[in-house]
Amino acid sequence: MKILFTVLFTVPLYVNSQEVDASDILFLKIQELEGELASLRSELESQAYLIEKLLNEESVQVDDGSSSDTEIASEANTFRFEGINDSKSIEEVYDQAIAELNDKDYQAAKQSFAYLADNFNDDEKIPLSLFWLGEILLLESNLDESEKFFQRLATDFPDHWRTPLAHKKIGDILMMSGEPEAAKIKYQFVIQAFPDNTASSLALQLLENME
Repeated sequence: MKILFTVLFTVPLYVNSQEVDASDILFLKIQELEGELASLRSELESQAYLIEKLLNEESVQVDDGSSSDTEIASEANTFRFEGINDSKSIEEVYDQAIAELNDKDYQAAKQSFAYLADNFNDDEKIPLSLFWLGEILLLESNLDESEKFFQRLATDFPDHWRTPLAHKKIGDILMMSGEPEAAKIKYQFVIQAFPDNTASSLALQLLENME
């Protein structure tokens, strides 16, 4: 009888001990979550401040006004966010730039392509952005700036499928700049380096026309 009484007396103590342990664990979990929330809140506030600061700087730069090409570079750099390089953002900006290009809104397209080229890393969309920047500037007869973008594409992305055409475009710019011998050397390079590419056929036709 005494043994039964002892067992009955200790069972509530054991149950109560389990409840205390569970309460302690729950309390610790709540404290941990509160700490994480505080850390996230601090990070969000920091990001909000950074975004506001960058937007204010962008507003000042636009008000100052400068040459169109300098404006493109400064606006693109203003929106630089370290660590943001997700494919969704790249696709969205590139699609916007192509839409602006199709609408013949060349200034807006230049800004969008420049923003991509200066703020992201992507082996497909960045070289394409450089190519279209070169094309737009070539259309605007800005030969020096156009050549810079084609050269940047050819140098930074030598294996991209647009690189042969970029080299050929540089030859075109040399021809338009009154440097036919330099253009001929560039066309010959295209033929030798990319014999199976359409750019090679175009370069060959131009060489034949020069003879």
